[in-house]
Amino acid sequence: MAIIVMSTAIGLVLTRLKVVPGTTAVWGMAPGGASVMMLMAGAFGDDARLVAFMQYMRVVLVAAMASVVARLWVGAPDIATPDVPWFPGLIWQDFVGTLLIAALGGVALGLRIPGGGLLVPMVVGAVLEGMGLVKLTLPQWLLAISYAFLGWSIGLGFTREILVHASRALPKVLLANLVLIAACGALALALVRVADIDPLTAYLATSPGGMDSVAIIGAASNVDLSFVMALQTLRLVIVLIAGPPLTRFIAQRLT
Repeated sequence: MAIIVMSTAIGLVLTRLKVVPGTTAVWGMAPGGASVMMLMAGAFGDDARLVAFMQYMRVVLVAAMASVVARLWVGAPDIATPDVPWFPGLIWQDFVGTLLIAALGGVALGLRIPGGGLLVPMVVGAVLEGMGLVKLTLPQWLLAISYAFLGWSIGLGFTREILVHASRALPKVLLANLVLIAACGALALALVRVADIDPLTAYLATSPGGMDSVAIIGAASNVDLSFVMALQTLRLVIVLIAGPPLTRFIAQRLT
């Protein structure tokens, strides 16, 4: 909650300063998954291109800093790079079930459920897999296609005007992201002092975004990966639930 409050406050400052239009800065500073925040922002009428610019700048910063911290703390990992199984054998009933669960996101969007396009499939999938009724199956080729379409849908929408706007906003957005990362580092220090969590685990758990990168770095380090991913996932879920009403509240105060 502390990270969410801090990121929202920084996003509100950027909004007040008109660094980016509307409530785009709130989504851009939100400490959730970058691709998730892009989709949410687009669904609520904000500029997903500028959200992508803000989010992926922070992902690069977080991943770079986390890598440096992990390298200094535990040294270079002695782990061989595994081969990626691009076309694994599929259990078709599980694969079809996964696609049907994903399709519920489109139904939720049609019903205008706040954050439903992501929350409904997430909750339904977790419940069904927890009950042993389906095993979520996401082969690498499907993920690659999905990320490609997501990247194209955002990247091909960039115009000269958006690029000029992003270049002008770059110094302020960079400063805002560095402030958020530093504040999260202070929270990590508090976890070390108060909850007796080891420093690297605390740092990775409180990193504001870049969940995939954090998971990879954590898996290659001697950290409590369950604790790291629990905090990262919990924060993402809270952002998905609280993001839409919070953004509407801020937009109403700005108009």
